[in-house]
Amino acid sequence: MDNGKTKIPAAVVRRLPRYYRCLSALEREGAEKTSSQELAQALRLTASQVRQDLNHFGGFGQQGYGYHVRPLREGIGAALGIREPRGAVLLGAGNLGRAILKNFDFEACGFRMLAAFDVDPAIVGTAQHGVSVYPLDVLEEFTRRYRPSVAVLTLPASGAEEAASRLDLLGYSGIWNFTGVDLAERSPRLSIENVNFADSLMALRFRIK
Repeated sequence: MDNGKTKIPAAVVRRLPRYYRCLSALEREGAEKTSSQELAQALRLTASQVRQDLNHFGGFGQQGYGYHVRPLREGIGAALGIREPRGAVLLGAGNLGRAILKNFDFEACGFRMLAAFDVDPAIVGTAQHGVSVYPLDVLEEFTRRYRPSVAVLTLPASGAEEAASRLDLLGYSGIWNFTGVDLAERSPRLSIENVNFADSLMALRFRIK
């Protein structure tokens, strides 16, 4: 499967996790095959859009039959990198950070949560939902030793920019940012996903006004 980032439009990449979840559900239900029409209905797309999206990966559809569920799910999983987990760390083990550690299945998304970091003496040295919390000032040493490539930021907003620059210098490849600050990507190597709960809620408020 060709999953070169330069060849797949960003909008298609955004839809890949939705395809993966839908196909996983079909497989749990025992389905062996599906169609572009069935996927389109489940994902609120058009059948033409589904076919165009999946054609970027080639070799999964058969005219008159549709798609084999398991190979297609596995192929999309490979494109997303789920079969080759990357190491991750969490910066900021406060209420939000602990809630994410407790409720989010990182391994299902292709990551292994290796450690959390904080400055609060009451939290440092504890284990939060199976993840050890270290002092933030040992982040460099930990990174050199264990080579995590992604960081989850649940720090206060005031520390977001400094943390992002620090992670960039340490060679991280990705940041999942919950600080409420829209971080800009510092280098082509570093990808950033900004997640803003308030923006989402206000957008909902606009839609229901």
